Amino acid sequence: MTAQPATGADYALTSGTRIYADPGAEGVAQYLAGVLRPATGYPLPVQAGPGTGISLLLTGTDPNPEGYQLDVTSSKVVLRARTAAGLFQGVQTLRQLLPAKVESPTAQPGPWPVAGGHVVDRPRYAYRGAMLDVARHFRPVADVKRYIDEVARYKINHLHLHLTDDQGWRLVINSWPRLATYGGSTQVGGGPGGYYTQADYTAIVAYAAARHITVVPEVDMPGHINAALASYAELNCDGKAPPLYTGVEVGFSSLCVDKELTYRFVEDVVAELAALTPGPYLHLGGDEATSTTPADYARFVNRVQAIAQAHGKTVLGWHDVVNATPLPTTVAQYWGTETSHAKVAAATKKGTKLIMSPASKAYLDMKYTSSTPLGQDWAGLIEVKTSYNWNPGAFLSGVDPSAVHGIEAPIWTETLASQRDIEYMAFPRLAALAELGWSPWSTHDWNTFKVRLGAQGPRWKAAGVTYYRSPQVPWATS
Repeated sequence: MTAQPATGADYALTSGTRIYADPGAEGVAQYLAGVLRPATGYPLPVQAGPGTGISLLLTGTDPNPEGYQLDVTSSKVVLRARTAAGLFQGVQTLRQLLPAKVESPTAQPGPWPVAGGHVVDRPRYAYRGAMLDVARHFRPVADVKRYIDEVARYKINHLHLHLTDDQGWRLVINSWPRLATYGGSTQVGGGPGGYYTQADYTAIVAYAAARHITVVPEVDMPGHINAALASYAELNCDGKAPPLYTGVEVGFSSLCVDKELTYRFVEDVVAELAALTPGPYLHLGGDEATSTTPADYARFVNRVQAIAQAHGKTVLGWHDVVNATPLPTTVAQYWGTETSHAKVAAATKKGTKLIMSPASKAYLDMKYTSSTPLGQDWAGLIEVKTSYNWNPGAFLSGVDPSAVHGIEAPIWTETLASQRDIEYMAFPRLAALAELGWSPWSTHDWNTFKVRLGAQGPRWKAAGVTYYRSPQVPWATS
């Protein structure tokens, strides 16, 4: 990233400002107007451009599809990119150049200066993800959309939805309706649970796509599957359905690998999910399948990879899938706490790409300190500095940096029962992890980052985002 501030070159946003958009950039322009209108109260009409105001132009030359150039002078703002996705990421930077109160959902007094300068920027990784677990505690559509908006501010471009687990199945599968109506009827602690209709899921996917975020749905198997086993007795080896589960232990459930019905079930689920999901990935889980023998696990994973591939999808799986035979296209998500893993390293030498989510660095549900009232600590305590001070490209020994396709920040919800809980655990750490995914390692510096992070506090306050005021961060007051 190149950023050159220009003193005395601020652009003044006024009631007469217009947003100009090239053909193909209108969606990003409307998004920008929608972000700015509530706090400023200005109409900010969108029209064909360029013009004297804010221009979004598809004339960028950066070969990276998310690269952009932003120029702010006293007379105009010009944002250039080769794609709409690049313009969208540039818009997030433009927001940062306005006063923090621009994030308020209600009208605020001006003035509204955009800090002058020149920015040229592009991402380090193509995949920058946030995972939301809606299986342990269900979140309604409105909450998922809110989280999408919150992570979009930090140039996250994938939302991994953990849709199924022992405690709940959260998406209607028309060919197996009891998965949702029965398997989705509870959650951790015995609450009412819930599920998404296919129309709900489609709405989430469309909302994310408008923010240039790709939804990655996860159906975890062969373990973490009790909600499905409880819904359909015939999926069990003994033909007997277990009770619904509302606890938090893992590793006790497994699909019946020897039953041909199991693969018809997987085929039906994958077919419906693939048809609803325009993005390239299906996440098939594969973690903590301790009730499945290693041989059965490998046989199952190899077969379901082929099913997903037959439906035109690239398989994502937790890194346990390296215990099978990953397809050349399969991507493994590393969630371990160790900095070496011989089987993962060996898989990368055969072409397997990695998403880095080491639990000791990237799991947003880990407690900040021993006194944090929410979260878990099995992977350690993760204060903000810990979440920031690691290199995704060099974390695993024996893995070439080129094997790392990206980074993801998962948030598991065993202990998180509300949207407020989720926000408190995600922020500020999600912003730290997002920077690791976006910015080159050569710019990594905790002392400068913590000051920039502290400047986000007033923005979260204005937007109504709950966050942890880490004592490691010098929080700005305005």
